[in-house]
Amino acid sequence: MRHARRRIVRRVTRLAAVGGLLVGSAMVTRAVASEPPDASAPPRTLARTASGAGADLVSRLGTDRTAGHWVDSDGRPVVAVTDERTAEAVRRAGATAKPVRHSMSELRSATATLRAAPRVSGTAWSLDYRSNEVVVRGDRTVSGSDWSRLTGVAQGIGGFVRMERTEGTFTTRLNGAEPILSTAGRCSAGFNVTDGTSDFILTAGHCGPTGSVWFGDGRGDRQVGRTVAGSFPGDDFSLVEYANGKAGDGADLVAVGDGKGVRITGTGEPAVGQRVFRSGSTSGLRDGRVTALDATVNYPEGTVTGLIETDVCAEPGDSGGPMFSEGIALGVTSGGSGDCDKGGTTFFQPLPEAMESLGVRLVGSGRQDAAAGTSATAPPGAAAPGASAPATGVEGSTLLARLTDHRNVGPGLLIVAGSLVALVATRWIRAEADRKAYQRHYSATWG
Repeated sequence: MRHARRRIVRRVTRLAAVGGLLVGSAMVTRAVASEPPDASAPPRTLARTASGAGADLVSRLGTDRTAGHWVDSDGRPVVAVTDERTAEAVRRAGATAKPVRHSMSELRSATATLRAAPRVSGTAWSLDYRSNEVVVRGDRTVSGSDWSRLTGVAQGIGGFVRMERTEGTFTTRLNGAEPILSTAGRCSAGFNVTDGTSDFILTAGHCGPTGSVWFGDGRGDRQVGRTVAGSFPGDDFSLVEYANGKAGDGADLVAVGDGKGVRITGTGEPAVGQRVFRSGSTSGLRDGRVTALDATVNYPEGTVTGLIETDVCAEPGDSGGPMFSEGIALGVTSGGSGDCDKGGTTFFQPLPEAMESLGVRLVGSGRQDAAAGTSATAPPGAAAPGASAPATGVEGSTLLARLTDHRNVGPGLLIVAGSLVALVATRWIRAEADRKAYQRHYSATWG
């Protein structure tokens, strides 16, 4: 009986070892066939293609038949539609159609009514494509009477306007840390741009009015440049012309801390649901997702419209810092509420609109929508405006993540090695058992 159990154990072990060899070999084959991960690549998402597909459909079908688009959790485009005929057109194009009651035209009409109402500082509104609503938020500075009056305006528009109170205060993210400083405050440099003759830093407009002089240190020993153009409120962007006219080495990189940088290859527009990254001189590199577009914020200094709303955190001093995704420049930090301990909402000035208004393009590109383009100011101790930063990307994933990555040959090789050891062990155990059995038989034969 004991010998029978041993035989069963050996057979099960051999079968498991053979199975492990097959599985490990398949994993190694798959890893070799896959494109190896590029450690120097910028943080990437899979949303760009889906975003473009959704935007094309919305543009083609029109604002009376659609109500925005977004990227779902699987990276696929979703388009909000108002009728079944439009839904069929969306499905034929390979996207997901979500039926809604209100068109984009209706949503925009609602925001126009809100803009026409008396201005209330500390409020913001945006279009929530997924819920097919206009979301109005009021921070803690909004009085009860002002909130009641704005609620009355919303009720007059209809049931698709959602009112929410939020913690914190909607403020611009001025002051707080290096690297660019002036008498107006402290900000983060955004993207390096050029008009073909001189190079500039494109940053937030609220950072300082035209004529503001910026320095790269607190002592005023290293002048970076002077603000020569901008728009705030209304928009939130400005141009700081470099003191020597040139951005210098590393102008096509966004610094993300620890001497690392991400290379920017062009400009673009984000999609709701897309993963994005933001770098700032106070809180460094942070990531999150786009939650809404065409947002309006009533800062104490004035109203800014057409902003990108995200759940990426930001803190004072991060103003003007770059937002990007998949190597594509998307916007510069405007303001928001909360911080990077508790989280919050952050708004960004879209980059293409700012560049078109200022008549500039990314440094190193012959066209506005192509080629390399930025050098963001890094967190203290890393690259400064105009300085280079090695384009080594963001710090790699954890060891566990690398081992479980299907593109890594390591897990497959470990399984193959373990299976071989188990197979050899079972063969040795069987051979040893046979040898002992033969010895017993030989001894019995010769008495």
